[in-house]
Amino acid sequence: MHYREAGIADIPQLMDVRLAVTENVLTDPTRITADDYADYLMRRGKGWVCETAGAQLLGFAIADVEGHNIWALFVRPGGEGRGVGQRLQRLMLDWYFQQTSETVWLGTGPGTRAETFYRRTGWRETGRRANGEIKFELTAQDWQTLAKA
Repeated sequence: MHYREAGIADIPQLMDVRLAVTENVLTDPTRITADDYADYLMRRGKGWVCETAGAQLLGFAIADVEGHNIWALFVRPGGEGRGVGQRLQRLMLDWYFQQTSETVWLGTGPGTRAETFYRRTGWRETGRRANGEIKFELTAQDWQTLAKA
């Protein structure tokens, strides 16, 4: 597996991974466009991918430094349990906290593997979003402590 920064050419595969997940499924897949991905990758933040030797994307992560949130962290079904999410999260959060000391947040569905992942990796639940998702936050100080562990 190879990890690298995501670029515009990756957008079709990013969209493919996002639509393939079985949890936190988009209720309207047309709601997030290729232009949205480009905006988050090139203007609002930065992204990373994990790809196989055959250049298939196993997962991706995108941090939004403008909105101080994690816009995406997804692993293709069948790619779970290999540390892909953890490595992508580390790359993304290391970069994010080099850009700002602002607390970062994300939302995820309750009762999902993602909820368990975020709890296990040090995120703190801070409430519920209007759409029913659990809101998690992570401070720069918490990340510094977790990254050293």
